[in-house]
Order: sequence, then C-alpha cells, then structure tokens
Amino acid sequence: MIYATLSVFFGTKGLSAQLQLEREQERQRENITRLVEINRELENTMNSLLYDRDTLTVYAREQGFASSSERFIRIVGLGATQRIRTYPGNIVAVAPPQYTSDQTIRIIALVAGIAIFICLAIFDILRFLKDRQNRLIAD
Repeated sequence: MIYATLSVFFGTKGLSAQLQLEREQERQRENITRLVEINRELENTMNSLLYDRDTLTVYAREQGFASSSERFIRIVGLGATQRIRTYPGNIVAVAPPQYTSDQTIRIIALVAGIAIFICLAIFDILRFLKDRQNRLIAD
C-alpha cells in the first residue's frame, strides 16, 4: 500500500511527473506562440523589402549604401550605426521530469513497512505487559 501510494504521487508516471510535464508543455506552447509572432514580423519585413522601395532605401542607408546621387561623409571612430531589427527567438530545451526512482520507492516502502510492523509489535508487547501487570495486581 505504501509502495502504491508513493508510486502514484512520486513515481516515474506519478502525479508529480505529470504536473511537471504539463508545465513543460505550456512552456513549449508559449515559445511556439512567440516564434509565430517573430515569424510574422520577419515575413512583414521581408515583404516590405521586396515590395516597398522606400523601406528598401531606409535599410540600404542603415547598411551604408547610397544612391548614385548621394554622397557620404564618414567620421572615423563613431562606430557602426547598424541596428539589428530582427530577433530570431531562442531554443527552448525540454526539461525532463524529476521523479523518484522505482528502487528508491521500494526501499522507502520496505523501511516504512518494517517501521510500522515494529511499532505494532511494541504496542502489542506493551499491552501484553500491562494486562499481565493488571492480572498480577488483581490476584
């Protein structure tokens, strides 16, 4: 009974492991939602660069390009003015569930069973001695 209870709550397929997996599943869903949003933004940027000449001109200037009618004066030491506009997302690794091994649960159940047996034996011995003492006093 102790083994079954511990297995249900803390075993490899127990409630604790199940809750951890559900939390991990929710975390992965949130990551997928973020990645879908990032993908949508990247698609919008790509479409703007493909079909909007003004957007393409702005991006080209940020990269240091100019049209043939423009002139640049570069000031050394100011660093690059390029901005990274996109964020590709992060890799979210799956965390394995934490659980108590079956062998550990068996050992705990065995020790608990022995402890209960010893407690019951001591209780019976004490009751026997008390009954014996009561009989001796009564006689």
